[in-house]
Amino acid sequence: MGKHTTAYIGLGSNVGDRGGYINKAVGMLTESEQIEVVRVSDRIETTSLGRADEPRYINAVAEIETLLTARDLHERLAHIEALLGRERQGKWSPRTIDLDLLLFDGERIDSAELTVPHRQMHLRSFVLKGLCQLNSEVVHPVIGEPVNELAARLGGSDFVLNGDMPQLISVAGIIGVGKTTLAGELSKRLGGKLLLEPYDKNPFMPKVYAGEKELALDSQLYFLTHRIQQLNGDVLTRGQIAVSDYVFDKELIYARRLLNAQQLSLYERIYQSFTSMVVPAVLVIYLQDSTQSCLERIHRRSRPYEQKIRPQFLENLSADYERLFADWKISPVIRISMSKFDCTKNGDVVRLANQVKHYVAA
Repeated sequence: MGKHTTAYIGLGSNVGDRGGYINKAVGMLTESEQIEVVRVSDRIETTSLGRADEPRYINAVAEIETLLTARDLHERLAHIEALLGRERQGKWSPRTIDLDLLLFDGERIDSAELTVPHRQMHLRSFVLKGLCQLNSEVVHPVIGEPVNELAARLGGSDFVLNGDMPQLISVAGIIGVGKTTLAGELSKRLGGKLLLEPYDKNPFMPKVYAGEKELALDSQLYFLTHRIQQLNGDVLTRGQIAVSDYVFDKELIYARRLLNAQQLSLYERIYQSFTSMVVPAVLVIYLQDSTQSCLERIHRRSRPYEQKIRPQFLENLSADYERLFADWKISPVIRISMSKFDCTKNGDVVRLANQVKHYVAA
């Protein structure tokens, strides 16, 4: 008697009677020797990740118990696909049925015929939602996180790795949370270009923090033009990793906190005219910590113009960031609690860097 193994299979169809093909595939799995279908998730309708004009998919996830090896199970799935009329015409081609071996216990397989875990399942909300419904605590054996955490990073969206774009990783969070330290450590471990905010070069910012509010627009425009120069698609290299200690979209957060109504109206017009030039992040790492901890870091680094920052200002910024990422659809977001993470500890940074590699196409 062989070993009973728990495995998870992704099912998808976007041709003909999509629901019928899902039913037939589940039925054929149920009738297969050495396979027991334990549960099947609810079905989810999704758009194709390939061409926009392709028919929509119906997707689901099945949990099975099997005596087969991973390779034998993979062959069985391919046989069922063939019986149901699957034609292999390319990566994004329409299909009557698609059966993907997502997870096979905790095994890691990387061969020409089979990759387990499925290579980009952590970027697919429709896969992770189904897995969460069946077992939200099952752990991705390569990334090392449970599927409910991986699902939370996607915010309900689906993503595809695209090596034709610059691979921009943006570290976000309020003042004093540790963005610059982490960005520097990640860029070293990932071999990426480091992009830093020009705090110490902005001639207006110290005066703004000292109370000269009439210079607030000058300060914000200084930052804006610098970011456009750094994040320009003509400057960043296609396929190359870059790590910034800011997310571009925070510009409006600070503008709305620091500018008066007249300044803000002008700033927003200028901002909108340049946003198309900026490369979007393929991943955001959002650092979160208490206001008190951030104030302590601010005081330790002793930038004179920052010493008058008050707790309420940081709390307001924190709320703004929460709103920004509550409905973020541009990229996955890895949220990190700084009470459980230390940018100066090699083990913490290495573990994060290893996870980040799965979200970039470099």
